[in-house]
Amino acid sequence: MIKIPIEVSARHIHLTQADLETLFGKGYELTAEKALSQTGQFAAREILTIKTEKGEFNKVRIVGPVRNYSQVEISKTDALKLGLNPPLRVSGGAEGSPGITIIEPEGQKIELKEGVIIAQRHVHASPEDAAQYGLKNGQIFSVKIAGERGLTFDNVAVRIDPTYVWAMHIDTDEGNAVGIGREQIFGEVLI
Repeated sequence: MIKIPIEVSARHIHLTQADLETLFGKGYELTAEKALSQTGQFAAREILTIKTEKGEFNKVRIVGPVRNYSQVEISKTDALKLGLNPPLRVSGGAEGSPGITIIEPEGQKIELKEGVIIAQRHVHASPEDAAQYGLKNGQIFSVKIAGERGLTFDNVAVRIDPTYVWAMHIDTDEGNAVGIGREQIFGEVLI
């Protein structure tokens, strides 16, 4: 049985250096607040507001480091409040997705023409993990979570990179569906 730790990824923002500087000033660098499980990734101290004509969320954290794309990842429940219908995509695949306004605490803002997605549930794997379990980049499989509210997540994509740490990421809607709290839970990979 192949076990994998399950992590819930709340709504968050990825920014390019240029967009970060538009919001906070030339040469600005993100401040790491908390290291995340993936190598080099962190929850930044900086928080922003995301806004549409129909709704907004305050205190949305930036996930660093800066990227080569700006993107907002939300859940389906978040999308309903914002009046959006974003596509389900792997992070970085925001082409043709809805746009959104991002506002920093002092009022500076950027308008993303596209970039709002619901992140597809996915597994991060190093090449060694992938080889050990016979996985190929982009492969789709299922992960079963046992327990009082157990269920099987289908259509889980695997992403392979030398910096990745073995873990599955789901959004808050999915985490709530399976009853994930603060304790670490594991799923069973079904290939």
